[in-house]
Amino acid sequence: MSKLKRRYVCQACGGVSSRWQGQCADCAEWNTLSEEAPATVFSEKHHLSTGGRAFPFVAMDEPLALPSRRPTGLAEFDRALGGGLVPGSAILMGGDPGVGKSTLLLQAAAKVALAGGDAVYISGEEAADQVRLRAQRLGLGNAPIRLATASSVRDILTTLGGIRPPALLVIDSIQTMHSDQIEGAPGTVSQVRGCAFELIRYAKASGTVVVLVGHVTKDGSIAGPRVLEHMVDVVMSFEGERSHQFRILRALKNRYGAVDEIGVFAMAGAGLEEVANPSSLFLSGRDAEVPGSAVFPALEGTRPVLVEIQALTVRLASGATPRRAVVGWDSGRLAMILAVLEARCGLNFSSAEVYLNVAGGYRLTDPAADIAVAAALVSALAERPCPAESIWFGEISLAGEVRPVAHPGLRLKEAAKLGFTRSFGPDAGNGDIPPALRHEPLRLLPNVVDRIVASP
Repeated sequence: MSKLKRRYVCQACGGVSSRWQGQCADCAEWNTLSEEAPATVFSEKHHLSTGGRAFPFVAMDEPLALPSRRPTGLAEFDRALGGGLVPGSAILMGGDPGVGKSTLLLQAAAKVALAGGDAVYISGEEAADQVRLRAQRLGLGNAPIRLATASSVRDILTTLGGIRPPALLVIDSIQTMHSDQIEGAPGTVSQVRGCAFELIRYAKASGTVVVLVGHVTKDGSIAGPRVLEHMVDVVMSFEGERSHQFRILRALKNRYGAVDEIGVFAMAGAGLEEVANPSSLFLSGRDAEVPGSAVFPALEGTRPVLVEIQALTVRLASGATPRRAVVGWDSGRLAMILAVLEARCGLNFSSAEVYLNVAGGYRLTDPAADIAVAAALVSALAERPCPAESIWFGEISLAGEVRPVAHPGLRLKEAAKLGFTRSFGPDAGNGDIPPALRHEPLRLLPNVVDRIVASP
C-alpha cells in the first residue's frame, strides 16, 4: 500500500499544498495553512467504472411542477428569497458580527412556528438561556420553537431522526459545527465542508429547509471553503452599518428565484422591523434643497429605491494634495467621473478635496448612479442646488456620453409616487414616463452642468 502523504489546506480558500508555507500560493493569505487528514491514495487496480448503481435519465420535455413555497411571515424576507421557503432547500446567510443575523432568523422561525409549522433553532455559539432571553426581548417568548444548544452534527442528526422533520431548521453557525469522522477543529475547511454536506443531505432527504449561518472575513466574504457557496441553493448577505438602523437582506445566489432582490429592515428596540417603502426612509430628513445633493432611483432586482447622494468639495491652497473620500460607492468609479468632468466639461477638481456619501448607509453598485454622482459634484462645486424635486440617473462613458440604463420606467414610476416632478437622464421612451413627471433627456455630460448652473 502506498504511503499516505501529508497535506496542508488553506483555511481561507481551501487550497491544498504538499508542504507547509507561510503564504498560501492560491489566495496569497498569510498563516492560513494547517495540516489535515491525508487523502486516500488508491491503487492503480482500483476502477470506478464497475460496482456502482445504475440510475434512470429524465427527459427534458416531461411535465414539471413548480416548487411550492412556504411564506415565513416576514414579507421582506420572502421577497429576498423569491417568494418564500422552498421545502428541501439549503440557505447560507452571511453578515458582519452584530448586524442582526440571529435576530432575523429567530423572528422568522417564530413566525413559521406560530403559523403551524415546526421550527428548530440549534445554536452552537450561545447557550439556550441566552437565546431565550433574546426571544423575550423580541416579544417571542411564547413562540413554539424547539430550541437546543449543540455543535456535534452526529448528535443533531440523531435527534432530528427521532422526531417529525421540521419545516425550518436554523444552524447558528456552520463554523461551530464539527463531525467526529473528520479530523480538525471546528471552523476548518474540512469540518465546514463535511458538516455542511451532511446537513444539506438531511434537507434533501426530509424536505426540511435548512438555514446555515456563516461567519464572514474582514473583507466581507463568507468564511470557509468557496465550495460551501456552491453546495447550497441560496446564498444571502445581511448588510448594514452598525451605526445605522437600516439593514438590507440581499440574495447573491438563488436557484429558485431571481438574484439581487433585496429586503429592507430597520433595527428597533423590539427587533427588526420591515420597511415596506424604503425610498421614503432613505430620503427622510431631506427637506431643504442644498448644494451637493442629488436623488438617484437605484434598482435592486425589480425593486426601485430612491437614495440621496451627497457631495462636498473643499478648495485647497496651491501645492496641497487633495483627498478623495467615498462612503457607499466605488472609489475607482468616482475617480473616473472626476476625470471625465475635467476632460469633457472643463471643471477643475484637481485642486479640491472631494467627499462623497450615500445617505442612510446604503451601498450602491448600479452603474446608473453616474449621472447622479456627477450632478452632486457639479452642484457642490458651483454651490448651486440641483433643480427642486428632481431625480438623476444614467451611465457616463469616457467620451462624456450619457448611456441608457435598465428599466427606466420602474425608476420613474417610483419617483412620481413619492412626489418628484422632474427627471434627468437618457431617453426613456414616452410609454415609460408617468404623466405627473417631466423627463428631460440628456445626451452629453455638459448637459448636466447646464441644467444645474442655469436652474432658477
